[in-house]
Amino acid sequence: MSQKITVALTVNGQSRTVSALPDTPLLWVLREDLKLTGTRFGCGVGQCGACTVHIDGEANYACLNPISAMQGRSVTTIEGLSPAGDHPLQRAWVAEQVPQCGYCQSGQIMRAATLLRDRRRPTREEIVNHMQPNICRCGTYARIVRAIERAAKEG
Repeated sequence: MSQKITVALTVNGQSRTVSALPDTPLLWVLREDLKLTGTRFGCGVGQCGACTVHIDGEANYACLNPISAMQGRSVTTIEGLSPAGDHPLQRAWVAEQVPQCGYCQSGQIMRAATLLRDRRRPTREEIVNHMQPNICRCGTYARIVRAIERAAKEG
């Protein structure tokens, strides 16, 4: 039987200390303990991308990362991407009417943010390739690509 551990990490720019079982996924700590519910549970096995967050600046699945691996790390969720909701991607998502059900959208935006950070003007092919790990069950892929292109242009 495992015992809870205490982990100090930075979440959305704030130092946080959490106590959880070592194998508890970061996803559940974010949602249940820190009440950051923008990060969604999709599949729980790293196949859909709904739980994508940034860990030390890189897109990563919150469902696959145990809290024991988060000591001293920096995590950014959709809530921390832009507290006012005015990140260029968030504005483009609205302008292009991307969401249908909306469930995967925070993960989609978080993955797209790493692309635009690394490539100011990605090609359509680069966008499609970068976004490949994230699934949209509603099939709004064309709108997702248009929103990323718009954000890159208007940035």
